[in-house]
Amino acid sequence: MTLHRRKVLKGIAASGASLAVLKAPYVQAQAGPMKVGFLTIKTGPLASGGLQMEQGLTVFLKERNNMIAGRQVELHTADTAANPAQARTKTQELVERLNVSVIIGPLAAFEALAIDDYIRSSQTPILTVAGAEDMTQRKANPWLVRASATSAQPSHPVADYAAKELKLKRVATIADDFAFGHECVAGFQRVFEDNGGKVVQKLFSPLNAPDYGTYIAQFKPDLDGIFTGHAGANGLKFIKQLREYGSKVQILGGFTPVDESLLQQMGPEALGAITGNWYSAQLDFPINQKFVAAIQADYKVDPGVYAAETYVSGEVLEAAAKAVGGKIEDKPAFMKALKETNLATSLRGPMKFDEFGNVVGNLYIRKVEKKGDKYVNAVVKTYPNVSQFWTYKQDEFLKNPVYSRDFPPAKNLEN
Repeated sequence: MTLHRRKVLKGIAASGASLAVLKAPYVQAQAGPMKVGFLTIKTGPLASGGLQMEQGLTVFLKERNNMIAGRQVELHTADTAANPAQARTKTQELVERLNVSVIIGPLAAFEALAIDDYIRSSQTPILTVAGAEDMTQRKANPWLVRASATSAQPSHPVADYAAKELKLKRVATIADDFAFGHECVAGFQRVFEDNGGKVVQKLFSPLNAPDYGTYIAQFKPDLDGIFTGHAGANGLKFIKQLREYGSKVQILGGFTPVDESLLQQMGPEALGAITGNWYSAQLDFPINQKFVAAIQADYKVDPGVYAAETYVSGEVLEAAAKAVGGKIEDKPAFMKALKETNLATSLRGPMKFDEFGNVVGNLYIRKVEKKGDKYVNAVVKTYPNVSQFWTYKQDEFLKNPVYSRDFPPAKNLEN
């Protein structure tokens, strides 16, 4: 698939179409355009998230007349198609043929892992949105920062909330059978069981599963809750089918299953779902209120976490670019500025980075409620200043294996 170019003039209403190179009307730049690569997904079950990623970044650039640190932004968009090999090919094309100085994306953990070694060898600064844990832990990539969260970072507080405030004791988990799903579930299991709960079933479904009936039929009848780590449109399918099968069990989730991009399609079956996330369209920060209004005006939807990920990445890119006087081609200086970014206010609230380049900031417990004629993720509790290590000691955390299907070990499974 080839890369395309398109011009977007100041003030035009952004459409839902694929955007490649964004150019504002000519403005004298300091040193030519700032070349930014963007890896997203346009096809398959994760495409809904990829579309929102594009919307969030488009709104960010539109608000700034496509200028960052006094330079016009030339954005090159590549479709990875949720394919690791294609993600790597597109990354090489962005760096070697189009000479981008920084990359935003990709979406999926398996894509981030596929391009990790190339990012290191090419020394290309990247603001990833993928949650792959070890890229900011035991195998930290020095050219990477993540302004969203690791796969498990939001799972930790929702497990804490489920055990301590919801008083749940017996929970089953289910997630997509790839790195994000494994890590998302593992983080929940660890904290939930450390607080006295038991994960009595763990199920994983294929990313392209057409139906969840066979999995739902396996759930035990005496569960207090089901934690879902599904991503993209899979959360929509799973929750709809769970309720269609008559289950009224408490739904818990990581930061993707009841995303705002899916809520209106879910309807009442999502009511009461409790999820952990670093974002909600209901956050009352002025930056977020403006962002939500812009997404609603341009795309007629509420923004979800996928749109927020790229907007926040834009905020970090802008702060670091200003810190180096717009000279992002100076890779060491620019990378240092990215890691030192500390925002008192941002779309997600206050945020900074740890020594590994992963974000530290607010995480929110959200409950699906009906507000007027639509469903929203109402914020019911804020956990401030949450790192990827939760409340565990960093050194002890890193002595353990990376979160996976097998770690932490499942000690409470029932046949």
